[in-house]
Amino acid sequence: FAVTPSPVSTQAMASAGADAICIDLEHGPIDFKDAHAMIASMKGTRSLPMVRVPSIDAVTVKRSLDLGADGIVFPLAKDVADVERAVSSLRYPPDGVRGFGPFCAHSFHDFEFTAAVAHYDASPPVCCMLIETTEAVDNIEKMATVQGVDVFQLAQFDLSTALGIPGQFDHPIFLDAERKVEDAVIRRAELPLGAVALTEARAKELQARKYRMLVGFDLHWLKTAVTTVQSWVS
Repeated sequence: FAVTPSPVSTQAMASAGADAICIDLEHGPIDFKDAHAMIASMKGTRSLPMVRVPSIDAVTVKRSLDLGADGIVFPLAKDVADVERAVSSLRYPPDGVRGFGPFCAHSFHDFEFTAAVAHYDASPPVCCMLIETTEAVDNIEKMATVQGVDVFQLAQFDLSTALGIPGQFDHPIFLDAERKVEDAVIRRAELPLGAVALTEARAKELQARKYRMLVGFDLHWLKTAVTTVQSWVS
């Protein structure tokens, strides 16, 4: 996740080989003008530009896609209806509710303005649903069956808070919720599941458990790097 409103750092992360960079409009100081510059800075790299929207809102999704985002991360879903609204917001009618106006996206992706519908029919935006509410855990089996979702992410910080055990990732209540999500997404729906990996050990653990998306934060990486360098001279 890119929380810093900086095209320079986004470009550096993309050129370093990040598979995707999610520009975070839910938390932090990034606005749409920043997001446009950050997405533009990724052109020419193999990194997928994505945006985390503040809510499941068709207007914010539309504006993010029209800036050139190739995918949307949706927060705070609770049930099947929320997932269906998310998927619908990514698609033009008659399959969805996205309005037409890819003024920046057509330049970023090099397609003709009038060919946007065909472009997105051939390459639909990636749909990522965050699992971070108790309701989502209760409804995950049905949510994972909705057509059009590409990946789920277990958002452990929000979820542990919602469960009343903030940051206690080894608590039996959290572990039970985690197992329920893994069973529904990885084993039953056979869809990719992601989670935050702040250490190499955690990344290896998640991969061993068949997680296919490992997530980090630009500010965390920056602070960790500075702390490491500081330790060299202290």
